[in-house]
Amino acid sequence: MKKILFILTMAIMFSSCVSKKLLVEKQSQYDQAITGKKNCELKNQELSNDIKKLNDTNRKLEKELTACESNLNNERNQISILEQQLEYFKTNNTNLLELLTDLSVVNKAGAENVKKSLDAINEQNNYIKDLTSSLRKRDSLNLALVVNLKKSLIDVNDEDVKVEIKKGVIYISLSDKLLYKSGSAEINSKAEVVLGKIARILNEHKDLEILIEGHTDNVPINTDCITDNWDLSVKRATTVVRLLQNKFQISPERMTAGGRSQFIPKSDNTTSEGKSSNRRTEIIILPNLEQFFQMLEPSSSK
Repeated sequence: MKKILFILTMAIMFSSCVSKKLLVEKQSQYDQAITGKKNCELKNQELSNDIKKLNDTNRKLEKELTACESNLNNERNQISILEQQLEYFKTNNTNLLELLTDLSVVNKAGAENVKKSLDAINEQNNYIKDLTSSLRKRDSLNLALVVNLKKSLIDVNDEDVKVEIKKGVIYISLSDKLLYKSGSAEINSKAEVVLGKIARILNEHKDLEILIEGHTDNVPINTDCITDNWDLSVKRATTVVRLLQNKFQISPERMTAGGRSQFIPKSDNTTSEGKSSNRRTEIIILPNLEQFFQMLEPSSSK
């Protein structure tokens, strides 16, 4: 009888232990499910925020592309004017040829002068054709460069970096608060990242020249290292040139460094906002100057 009671007691104890273990296991599974749900909710919120940022970025790029297309349309209007001039020259050329045929009384010397004039007009026509073609190529390249630069710099504050086309060339304007400490020409680490992105695009177009210009506000400066605003603007330009050459391997033959001091302001120097806008370094992307001057010279073979 005692033996039977002992066996019953042990069975009850064992059953109690199993139930408690199962309860602990189920509680653990429940806790894990709750934690998983919270993690999913956080991830969903992060994805929603990312989607909003991407939508904002897309709208911003669309606006910038519209501005670029407007600039391109202006350039196309200029090309249309040149083409109209070309047609005018062609018409004059035809009229002169007809006149030359009809004028039997024109002496040999006079005919030769007319022929030279016609040759000169033909050369001018060919020059306009070449110039029109070069303008088209330049405009297409500039538009592609602007789009690539703005995509590369999409995460940089618009107040610190501005990319625009002026007079047929690309200007990248960098604020001094992005690049330097106040009154200094030393480039900070954050600015090196931005310049690295610009350098990557520039290295993809090795036939383009690069002009670096430093600009200041009208507040005088005189320190142990810097004589005046002329000195500061030049030092800032040469610092950018050295970084592009030494760290990002841009060929030094492509680059020119210059300082403009306070004399080419973008805004009024009477306000702090205006002074901040005037303190800048501009990277100006130009066609190869030698090739550009060759393009302006009529070909002797034509």
